[in-house]
Amino acid sequence: MADIETQGRGTAWRRGFKAAIGMPSLVLFASMVGFGSLAREASIDLLPTIVTTIGIWGLPGQMVMVEMVAFGAPLFAIAVAVSAANARFLPMTLAITPYLADWRTTWVQRLLFAQLVTLTPWAMALQRWPAMPQTDRVPYYVGFSVMCMVGAITGTILGHELARVLPRPLTLGLIFLSPAFFSMVFAGVRQRAGVLALLAGAAMGPSMHMISPDWGVPVTGLVAGSAAFSLDAYLRRRIAQGGNP
Repeated sequence: MADIETQGRGTAWRRGFKAAIGMPSLVLFASMVGFGSLAREASIDLLPTIVTTIGIWGLPGQMVMVEMVAFGAPLFAIAVAVSAANARFLPMTLAITPYLADWRTTWVQRLLFAQLVTLTPWAMALQRWPAMPQTDRVPYYVGFSVMCMVGAITGTILGHELARVLPRPLTLGLIFLSPAFFSMVFAGVRQRAGVLALLAGAAMGPSMHMISPDWGVPVTGLVAGSAAFSLDAYLRRRIAQGGNP
């Protein structure tokens, strides 16, 4: 019985790995080409750049690190800034936790799994996990994330080596592929609150950035996300009471 379960997990891992081959890993590859190029411009060596991709595993946090290194900020300030940029991973992790209610494992494995949480695999989990058996969810996610990381590391190396060749507008454009792809994937998640949050954030984000480039993104996330949550809760109450949503 144990052999059958192990074989099933291996199959789920392979399915996840194969599912990431193509657009998910290619988008991360292209985005990290841009990041690797900018890291080279900031005089960051190749090995620390690769470690950054694996360790931070979140493009906004990586971009914050590159900018602060370029300005000569102290290490403590860089760590605080990167942590703040990646603070969004906490609610993201909490959002997928209910799907792992029956996952029994060690806290070390949970920490390693949490390290794999980033936008593209997370959106995939919200989209596919509800229809997936409990035993397949974690291995599928790990396989998917590993392939995405392979693409990201390869892009980081290539971008770092081609830094003097790639024009800066192209570098910056490649970086924006990742959030654009995430938006398209997340729009396919059949959860009304998520779609409402995406639409509200897209409508509010540009104007908030013009008002405050430093605080526009977090304010947009807080206000648009809260508004979407409140509207979704109101619509659910109306439906529960027998009214029209």
